[in-house]
Amino acid sequence: MQETRQYILDILREKGQATVDEMVGDLQKRRGSAITAVTVRHHLNELLKEELITTTDLKHRDTPGRPQHVYILTTAAISHFPNNYQPLVNHLLEQLSNSFPGNEINVVFEGIADSMAANAAIPALSVSERLNYVVQYLNDHGYNAHWENNGHGFTLHTTNCPYHQVAKDNRILCEMDMRLVSSLLGVVPRLISRISDGDASCSYFIPDNSSART
Repeated sequence: MQETRQYILDILREKGQATVDEMVGDLQKRRGSAITAVTVRHHLNELLKEELITTTDLKHRDTPGRPQHVYILTTAAISHFPNNYQPLVNHLLEQLSNSFPGNEINVVFEGIADSMAANAAIPALSVSERLNYVVQYLNDHGYNAHWENNGHGFTLHTTNCPYHQVAKDNRILCEMDMRLVSSLLGVVPRLISRISDGDASCSYFIPDNSSART
């Protein structure tokens, strides 16, 4: 991300909220150079377009002039700050592997997948009718999914793995995804490619004679 915009996100993270005037002084300190309110507004407009910030109430100045917008972070901005999720997940999986037999770990992750699918509350329709619901759910959870009808069945593709950095070293998350997709679809598809194997997508084939479980 452009440096000044990251500074703005940092300021809002620290302060909770701020106006343009309040940001100018902080930005000058962080940049080590002067910056105008006009330039700050330009960066704020770009962050608004990316839905990383939003505005709340207007704040009246202590000096004469028009009230100013107060800016705050959106939940989407969280991804632009450092986190320790990946090492934490790696350590959790390592401890689970060392503490439980493989079949017991599988039961745990199958339960997680089933719980996620239950929360999705996808209607018990035919597979062709469910696919749009499944794709919407997967996209909402970072999978970048789409499906296609290839004449003798359906193929569901997910071109992003939300757990890629972890799944490449631990197949249990791949198996969890397989269980999740099966539960969402209501049938067990055939896995035809996998991102952790170096493929462009995780793809699942569903024959056109499949019918959803109720």
